[in-house]
Amino acid sequence: MSDLARPAMLPRAARLAALAAIGLLAWQVPALAQTGAAPSAPGTLPVLIGSGSGGSSYSVPIQTLLFFTALSFLPAILLLMTGFTRIVIVLSLLRQALGTQSAPPNQVIIGLSLFLTFFVMGPTFDRVHKEAYVPYTTNAITFEQAVDRAEAPMREFMLKQTRQSDFALFARLARLAPEVTAETAPFRVLVPAFVTSELKSAFQIGFMIFIPFLVIDMVVSSILMSLGMMMLSPVLVALPFKLMLFVLADGWNLLIGSLAASFAT
Repeated sequence: MSDLARPAMLPRAARLAALAAIGLLAWQVPALAQTGAAPSAPGTLPVLIGSGSGGSSYSVPIQTLLFFTALSFLPAILLLMTGFTRIVIVLSLLRQALGTQSAPPNQVIIGLSLFLTFFVMGPTFDRVHKEAYVPYTTNAITFEQAVDRAEAPMREFMLKQTRQSDFALFARLARLAPEVTAETAPFRVLVPAFVTSELKSAFQIGFMIFIPFLVIDMVVSSILMSLGMMMLSPVLVALPFKLMLFVLADGWNLLIGSLAASFAT
């Protein structure tokens, strides 16, 4: 994907996230997904309507209701089913390691994390758009089929980033059958395992970020104590040296590049 196509991907990614949210809602309410429904009583809205291929689909009022209800799930999907968690934690730990208090501010960290998330999730969102959203908008597939197709790329992305030990933990807690694998496990098991793995990865990266800045803090503190400058804050003195080290090492390039590359494995 070219750089010029990146901005156009943002609203499309939002629509794909909404489609995934509707899918999760429909998955939690299987009663609405029955393929055969009794005729509606007079004066009531039908839940399901027939489709040209002999199946059934949601009626327009029900689809509208599910769509607006699913909007409340968008933050959870963005936080828990994408790389946003790892990115925002790493950037927050970087700010703490530098000791800059509120620089960069929270708005900048959240905004940068969002755009990096869209960048990292670009191939996955493209697959969801091509395999699920486009056929659904052209009435080539039903809503349930679109949800199933959208689930596959998201599941594949999360499985690549999920540790086997984390999945085994939640599979054991959920009392899944031994024949259930990560590829067939329900999202209620896969999502928490994925989030746990993301937290571990974020803290591991944060540990590597803290080491050089911690060394600077220790050196500055030792020098100040040897000079008898007890009243001078080591944090204040070390801050310029931390910033100089980060800039000279091209820290933003290294950090952002490493974050993006960590999702390619």
